[in-house]
Amino acid sequence: MSAAFMSLRRCCQRSALLAVAKRPWSSSPAPSPPLHTRFLLFLAQRFYDVEMLLSWGHRQKRMAIHRRNAYYGYTKNLYGADIAAAFYVLSLKGGFRYVGQSEWFRADRRGKFNWDFLNHKDTLLEEVNMSHTVINSGGLGNLEGQTSLRTLSLRGCPEVDDWFLAGLHVFQDSLKELDISHCPRITVGGLAALRNLKGLRRLDVSSLPKVSSPGLVVLLLEEMLPQCQIVATGYDHSLGQFGGGEVEGQRENESRRSEEKTPRTVLQLTAASENCRGKMGSYNKDTCIFW
Repeated sequence: MSAAFMSLRRCCQRSALLAVAKRPWSSSPAPSPPLHTRFLLFLAQRFYDVEMLLSWGHRQKRMAIHRRNAYYGYTKNLYGADIAAAFYVLSLKGGFRYVGQSEWFRADRRGKFNWDFLNHKDTLLEEVNMSHTVINSGGLGNLEGQTSLRTLSLRGCPEVDDWFLAGLHVFQDSLKELDISHCPRITVGGLAALRNLKGLRRLDVSSLPKVSSPGLVVLLLEEMLPQCQIVATGYDHSLGQFGGGEVEGQRENESRRSEEKTPRTVLQLTAASENCRGKMGSYNKDTCIFW
């Protein structure tokens, strides 16, 4: 009798559970939030996990750039400094031309290149194109022995900064053309380091986002490098950057004080140039460039 009663009790409990389970389906369910809302809620619930994942990805990226710009000492000992420099350029998907040669060696988009450059042992590099690569100041040591380097293109290199420009003094006797346009990390302080490149004949400083007052910076560069052609395009020199309501007032102020501001600006530029001339070791960009 008790066994039958317990069996009946379990059946009633199961029936009650089934009734409760079916109840939400019988009533109208609440509308689910949109997909983007659920995705943001998921990220909010796992904020620290996402932050740790992004930090880990950033560290891995920096380590990969550091490894690609490592010093190629083993290759140098095995094949010589010129082959090591050529291999470094190609490994970063760059291109170069040897002295006395018309053929360029370049890597394709996948990083594949022709190994025939190994046949030019003890031949210096004359032109190097590292545009849009991850070359940095650490990898510059692989090119230090290239005493015949005349042209260096660094257009759009995200890792080229002021420290990199300071290290270019090793090419002061050979470098003739330098392109550092569209490099987002170059500031006015780094441009002052180019004063050591007395043999430079062409310098492209176009579209440098961290350079303010480009007109005055170009004047300083022309004074530091009088024999060099300075190319500076991609800058907005108009008064529109002050806003529509302030343009007219700015024009009136400029016309009212033009006679007294111009001599002062010239004196400041001259004084800044005198302070920068011969003081590369103790250069202070806040002192020399303060416009």
